[in-house]
Amino acid sequence: MQSNERFHKIDKDFRNPYARDRDRIIHSGSFRKLEYKTQVFLNQEGDFFRTRLTHSLEVSQIARSITSHLGLRESLAEAIALAHDLGHTPFGHIGGDTLDKCLKEDGFKNGFEHNYQSFRVVSSLEKRYKNFDGLNLTFATLEGILKHSYPYKKSFLPSWIDEKFNLDTHPSVEAMIVDRADEIAYMSHDIDDGINSGLISFDDLRESELIQEILQKVYDEDISQDEDEMFRYRFSSHFINHLVYSLLDYSRKKIEAKEEFPIGFDATLETKIKKLKKLLLNKLYQHKEIVIRMFAGKQAIKGLYSALMQEQKMLPKLYFEQLEKRHEHRVVADYIASMSDRYALSFYNEMYGKL
Repeated sequence: MQSNERFHKIDKDFRNPYARDRDRIIHSGSFRKLEYKTQVFLNQEGDFFRTRLTHSLEVSQIARSITSHLGLRESLAEAIALAHDLGHTPFGHIGGDTLDKCLKEDGFKNGFEHNYQSFRVVSSLEKRYKNFDGLNLTFATLEGILKHSYPYKKSFLPSWIDEKFNLDTHPSVEAMIVDRADEIAYMSHDIDDGINSGLISFDDLRESELIQEILQKVYDEDISQDEDEMFRYRFSSHFINHLVYSLLDYSRKKIEAKEEFPIGFDATLETKIKKLKKLLLNKLYQHKEIVIRMFAGKQAIKGLYSALMQEQKMLPKLYFEQLEKRHEHRVVADYIASMSDRYALSFYNEMYGKL
């Protein structure tokens, strides 16, 4: 199948195929719900903090910049980036992990995985056409969403996925760029949000060699940490630019040589990034305040799952009608995964009292 082909025929359009994919994703209900889905901080905690929506936009911007500079398909990278988090549950990764555990404890061995859920959202769960399910995106966009992170083969994937997308092969270079753009974006904005929240400081992160290098770039502009907002803005800008330029320098020749996996950083920088991620895990993601909020989200997911499995008449009509055609566990999981944080909390509180 050609990269710009679709599984269902459609009329010709004035846009290129990947720009059309992008527009379909932006106009989907699942994309709008990302505004109220947690990145690290719950949406209710303030207007400043990133959500899944702003994160997706930042990933898209970084991926577009890289692909444009390399002369690749910018619209394809944009479409994959905007769709890559559509399958996330409320409350970030803890929500997905909790839903996965609930399903497996009930004997539903395939559980839940947010990358595959993103693929399911655009290929089947969104209903926009009378004759078929999904958004009818191009093969390359679907493949990029499905193969967002390596390894691509997973035990829960049905055999038809491998038959159509060949999970032994890498996706497009644009999809690989989105994967690294995702990494650049979340490290940058999690640091920014963490410092703005007061949960961490630049002093907490100085043991990272990469952080020290970026901080020096800001100091060289004669900006002090007392100028809080400007300092954080310039730090984020230098952080993203440093990683993007490093990625371009490392990847350009490998792309020209048509290497199998050409996108990345040199070994020294890869090591620095891994150490920074570990530092963020210890200092920010496992901070007491974050753990408390994520524990509340975990309890909400468990409560919603238990209640909906016991009393399925609480499901909306759209989902209730699917019980005759699909496994009840998957219908309930799809409904919970579709919720925004604030709706999930509201629904939980309506049934159990305020969390």
